[in-house]
Formats: sequence, structure tokens, C-alpha cells
Amino acid sequence: MVDAIRLRDDEVHEEPAVSLDSFLDQSNATAVRIEAGEDARALLPFLDRLSLIEVDFPVFGDGRGYSSAQILREAGYAGELRASGDVLVDQLAYMRRCGFDAFAPDSPIDPDDMETALNRYEHVYQATSDQRTPIWRHRHG
Repeated sequence: MVDAIRLRDDEVHEEPAVSLDSFLDQSNATAVRIEAGEDARALLPFLDRLSLIEVDFPVFGDGRGYSSAQILREAGYAGELRASGDVLVDQLAYMRRCGFDAFAPDSPIDPDDMETALNRYEHVYQATSDQRTPIWRHRHG
């Protein structure tokens, strides 16, 4: 894994993320990692004290992490939400729309390609966690 790419300007979280099971057993960590298939809703009672939630993408085609991000952001989680694993440049804009604001890809992502991917589309079609207004709400008449 390469260094995390952060789209946040707050302090970097230094504590390593613990597994969901370990977190639920000890309940004093401030960083947790959710593996594919684990239920992000188990963290809802603890969101106010977590500063990092890392969501694993074991393969690029596994979309369960998108749902985890959406659940966490809709529940009010405001800390760093990091997508890790098989994260590809083609996915960044969609991950950002679901609430991810940091990425820890297994392979490096070119910064110029990342910038292009995140800014490719001026308008979006669906409402989601990033608060961008869907294009259909811009219609007049």
C-alpha cells in the first residue's frame, strides 16, 4: 500500500486502525477498519469519538464499501473516511460522492490523473453524501 491521499486539511490521524471486532471488544480506539462484508452500522453508536474509519476494497469490483461510506456519512460521521485496497483512479469520483475523503490505494495513483478524475464532471445526477446539487434540481420552469 502507498501513502494515503487525503482531501482533508485537518490533522493526519497517526493511530493505526484496529479491526471492527477488536474495536467492539475494546471500544477505546479512535480508528477502525471495516473489511468487505462487515456491517458499518455496528459503528453508529461510536461515531462521535472516531477520527478515522478505513473501508477495505479487496477488489475493484466489490462495491460494498460504497454502501458503508454512505451509511456512515448519512448517520453524521464527520471524521476521515478512507478507502483502502484495490482503489483505482476510475473509482475516485464515485467514492468521493459517497463520502470518502482519503484514499490508501494498493498501487500509486498519478496526482494529475486523480485531479482529472475528481473534476471530470461538472454536474451529477444523484443526490448523495458530497452535497452536490443534482442537475435535475437546476431545471427551471
